[in-house]
Amino acid sequence: MPNRSQRRANARNERKGIPTQYDQTRGRGRGGMLDEQSLQEKSRRIQANEDGVWKPAGHVDVDIQKTATKDRAMPSIGTPSTFRQWLRILSWILIVVSACAFVVIMWVSTTPLWLVITVSALFAVGVLSLFIVGGSPRENPNLDGNGTAV
Repeated sequence: MPNRSQRRANARNERKGIPTQYDQTRGRGRGGMLDEQSLQEKSRRIQANEDGVWKPAGHVDVDIQKTATKDRAMPSIGTPSTFRQWLRILSWILIVVSACAFVVIMWVSTTPLWLVITVSALFAVGVLSLFIVGGSPRENPNLDGNGTAV
């Protein structure tokens, strides 16, 4: 149980609006901690052999801005060069065409059963062919080291 002076101090702090749970950590805040931005700025200044404290500038360096936009740019998609890439494209075309055909024949009431089965089978063949011609995960640039999609 706190003594009389501690109880009075807690009551005084509660009247001031400082909760007692934060009263003990008041002096130990984030004062000595470094954030990521200051560490990166310090690293940049060390690499550029600059001394002193960083001060904000009223301009943006054009070369830094160009490199930042280059890093975010999407890689260009070229024409397929291997037979596997052509088969992958044909598989996607087969999937899209059969899906569109299935939507069309779904609304036609006089569609024969063999046509519905054929369109469904073509869709299934297209999806299964993606597993065959898909390639290995090592060739996929959209996967990280654990095989998770990025």
